[in-house]
Amino acid sequence: MTDEVYGSIAAGRADEEAPLQPSSPYAATKASADLLAMAAHHTFGQDVVITRSANNYGPNQHPEKLVPMIITNARQQRPLTIQGAGDDIRDWLYVVDNCQAIDLVMRKGVAGEVYNIGGFERRTVLEVVASLQALLGFPASQVVHVAERLGHDHRYAVDDTKLRRALGWQPSTSLAAGLTKTVRALQH
Repeated sequence: MTDEVYGSIAAGRADEEAPLQPSSPYAATKASADLLAMAAHHTFGQDVVITRSANNYGPNQHPEKLVPMIITNARQQRPLTIQGAGDDIRDWLYVVDNCQAIDLVMRKGVAGEVYNIGGFERRTVLEVVASLQALLGFPASQVVHVAERLGHDHRYAVDDTKLRRALGWQPSTSLAAGLTKTVRALQH
């Protein structure tokens, strides 16, 4: 599902054994889904594997998410709203890399196991916006800061060593390349 189930990580990275500490009801529903799936495995022997992915971005993403929202609003010369100071840190993972990791875990993962999927592209929201600004050329004055949402986490960071070692996966798309692909895809 998502790295949000671990809550905000002050330092280091959360591995699959880290406690689930969701900060919002939204994240708690995802943690609950993980627990329900794992209970089905333990109780009924269902073939369950859980993935917890870093922040995904890419073509066809819902426009409420940061990357498509920035691209769409920049093109329409509308305000680009950033929650808080924009210093929140996320690990960015291109959607195709995430799908490949999920597919690998479905085929070769061990039932009853959890696998974190990271992008190892940790950037602040403002750094991602600056990368999009370089690609799209919108003025900095278009960026508007708004209040953070309730239950907001400052930093997400997952340790995906288990996935890399056990199944040999690693992302193949850098943040720069992924943002370029996303901008190009949304131009059509």
